[in-house]
Amino acid sequence: MLLGEYTHTVDEKNRISLPSKFRKEVGKKIVITHGLDTCLFLYPLKEWAKIASKLSELGMGQADTRGFNRFMLAGAVEADVDGTGRILIPDFLKEFADLKNKVVFTGVHNRVEIWNEKNWKEYKSRIEKQADRMAEKLGEIGVF
Repeated sequence: MLLGEYTHTVDEKNRISLPSKFRKEVGKKIVITHGLDTCLFLYPLKEWAKIASKLSELGMGQADTRGFNRFMLAGAVEADVDGTGRILIPDFLKEFADLKNKVVFTGVHNRVEIWNEKNWKEYKSRIEKQADRMAEKLGEIGVF
């Protein structure tokens, strides 16, 4: 399971070192795609296959379904994790997530999210203030 929060720096060749805690679990080949809330989603290949399969089962009749499929699938790239644990994120994905000098990797169960450090801090601050309210809603549906 992918858990935790780690800040890393983008090097001069636009590579980012994956946190060592994630390397073994994600493997040598990964998929990176547009995420939600202006971050990127990074999936191990096995997890990506599950997501892609679910997306392929959605009908093409609704514009929202077509659009979301395009957002996730057309924006996805396979990437290699090099021998020292670095990944190269394509420019179009870096621009989408506004990745600059410092990025934050967050483990979210079956995926890693990659955030612009400033955006992550702002998002995290908002969510922390809403945690009690969200927990109550989850309690109503039996999660807690």
